[in-house]
Parts: sequence; structure tokens; C-alpha cells
Amino acid sequence: MSAPAGEPPRYRGWAGIRRAFGTPSALTLALLGFGCGLPFLPIASMTLSTRLRDGGLDLGSIGLISLASFFYLLKFLWAPLIDRYVFAPLGMLGRRRSWLLAAQLGVGIGLAALAFTRPELGVGPLVGWVLFTSFAGATQDSVVDAYRIEVAPAQAQAALAATYTLGYRIGLILGGAGALYLAEFGGWTVAYLAMAALMLAPVLATLLSREPDVPEATVVRRIDFLGAFWQPFSSYFSNNGLALGLVLLLFVGLFKFPDQVIGVMAGPFYLDSGYTKADIATVSKLYGIWAGIGGAFLGGVCVAAFGFRRMLFIAALGVALSNLAFLLMSQYPSQIWAFYAAITADNVAQGFAGTVLVAFMSSLTDRNFTATQFALLVSLANLPGKFAGGVSGYVVEATSYGTFFVLSALTVIPTLALLAWLWPRIREAAAAPPR
Repeated sequence: MSAPAGEPPRYRGWAGIRRAFGTPSALTLALLGFGCGLPFLPIASMTLSTRLRDGGLDLGSIGLISLASFFYLLKFLWAPLIDRYVFAPLGMLGRRRSWLLAAQLGVGIGLAALAFTRPELGVGPLVGWVLFTSFAGATQDSVVDAYRIEVAPAQAQAALAATYTLGYRIGLILGGAGALYLAEFGGWTVAYLAMAALMLAPVLATLLSREPDVPEATVVRRIDFLGAFWQPFSSYFSNNGLALGLVLLLFVGLFKFPDQVIGVMAGPFYLDSGYTKADIATVSKLYGIWAGIGGAFLGGVCVAAFGFRRMLFIAALGVALSNLAFLLMSQYPSQIWAFYAAITADNVAQGFAGTVLVAFMSSLTDRNFTATQFALLVSLANLPGKFAGGVSGYVVEATSYGTFFVLSALTVIPTLALLAWLWPRIREAAAAPPR
């Protein structure tokens, strides 16, 4: 059946896949994704927590220090300035690329500084540089998300999210497995300096990429400074209504909670289960990353072929159930097969869910306020899990790793209840040919 008059045609199946992945700028998004993924583990997740555990810090302190990367959850607060202004010192690059280059340089400087911190002598300098680097990294993420949404049509967002994820996951490989290998054989200073040097790749991509077109409405609607802050939020609720808008935000906030709540404890759990840093690098941060890339492209293909509504259910359930695979590692410590099995289930589910969620959040975004609205959605998608991750070490110490994984899987129940309510209200994007 043809689409109603005035609506772009819908494409599903092979036609939807071909048109979505035929969108331009795929290579650019892969390189920008690499720049976003590279610093995340060294400053906000497993590489940092493994480094702290290796230095003798207790689990409670590790969980609390992970909160120093909170800027990743607060980037929507300064995203309106990124939407409205050009970063003046680099203004010749345009609005998006000027902010992007400044953020990438900040990440490189922060990683280089972290190379020379000594957490065993005091965590103050380390926390300070983690704050600086996470601010730069969060800014970089906001600009890349806005660039992706503005450079391609809505129905191609899952495909571009997959190519972005390819680069992002390669960045995670080098920021995770690469850093751990270097730390094992050369020390943490060498590892962090190498990460800083690798930021030259996304810097080059930024310099060579094109600036996306700016919708004329963006200029018209941002007349004053204060309007840049309130208009993105008023636009969101105008488009969705108050009740539906709030439920959508809550759903996004809970979607990946089961996975995020265990993130901080992953590195300590692997060490406490008898695996070496080299084992962790090989299985979790090398093999696991490629499993995640496979999951991401599977998510992109499924969204292009079937739309994101049914995929939201599959992804949410998969993320929760994959946590139970870590029970194998609890029951069979030091067994490498159990490590591979758990990481396969976890990373395929994560990659699939990440692409589906990006496509869904992109459909909620007004392209006049891309950086601000998408930053808000991404922050909400990580905020609940980040809070829980901060106290996760105390939960493990009070119970056990096995109990912790079971409890984390059960947290999917509110998400599924919200999805049931949203099901008839979710609008699928029309899969028209990309520009």
C-alpha cells in the first residue's frame, strides 16, 4: 500500500537496509565515533577502575571515584551553547567542527595529564583530571551526536549509529584492551600517553570533514541567549505533550539500566574471579568489542528492516538477560570458556540495544535543537545506572557478585511496563531515500 499523499514513502526489508546504509558520511562518523570511544574506559569505566584496583584501592572507593566522570551525564546543561554559538577561536571551521576540534584537543591533553598521576599517593589530582577530561569528552559526544543527526535523514539514523558504533567500539578496544596490554608490559603512564596520541585520528577527521547544513529555523528561533536554553525543552514538550514526554524520558532513562548498573564492578569482578589483566584485555576488551560491533550492526539492520518499535522490546529484554550470563563466571572462576560465554552474551546485547536506542532517541529529537535535546536524552539514558554504579561496590560487599547480577537483571521490569504503555504511542520514522 502506498504512503498517504504528502508523506515520504516507507521502505522496509532489503530496500530499507540498502537505503539506510547508503547514507553518506559513514567513514566520517566511524572516525568521530573512534574519538568518542577511545577516552571513555580510561576516564569513566573499566580501565580506570582496573587501574585503581591494581593500585590497591578498595571497591567502595573505586565506585565513588567513578562518579568523577559525571560530566557525561550533565552535558545537556551546556549543549544549548554548542547549538547557538561557534567556538570563536576556531570559528573558521563552522559551528559544529569548531566545538568538536576544541573538545578533541581537550581530551588529548587530559589523557596525557592522567598518564602522570599517581593514585596510590592521593586521588585528588587524578579526580581533577578525570573531571577535565570527562568535560571535554562529553562535549565531544554532544557535537558528534548533533553532527550525525544533521547530516542524515531520520530513517538512516540506525545505520549511521552502526557505523559510528564501529568506530566507537574500536576506540573502546584501544582504550580498554590496548591500555591494559600496555599497562601490563609498560605501565600505566605509557598506556595513557598512547591513548592521548591516538586522539590525532579524530582530530584529522574533523579537519577534513564537511560542516553540516544548518536549518534556517535554527537561526530564526534562537534570537537571544536565554532562548537557547528554554526553547529546546519547550519544543520537546510541544511535540510530545507533557504526559507522553515525561514517560518517554523515564523510559529512555531506564532502558539500559540493567547493563549500566554492573559496569563499574566489571573490572574488579574479573580480577577477583582469577583472571589476569591480559585475560581481561583479550576476552573483554578485544573479543568482546567485536562481539559488540556485530550486535550494533545487527541492530542497525533490524531497525532498517523492521522499524525500532519491536526492536525496543527485544533489546531491553536481551540487555537484562545477558547479565545472568555472568553467573557462569561466578560458578566457574578462572575458566576462560565461561569468560567468553558471558562476554558474548553481554556485548552482543549491548551493541544491539545501543543502536536501537540511538535510532529511537533520534526520532524524538527536533533538528533545530539537536545537540541539546539529544544530549538530554543520552544523559537520561545513563543517569540512573550511574547513580547505582556509584554504590554498586557496597552492594557486592554486602551480598555477593552472583546476587548482584540477579538483582541487576530484575531491574528490567519497570522498563517493560513502560514500553507496554508506550507501544501504541510510538511513531515510526518513514524510511525515505537519504539526501
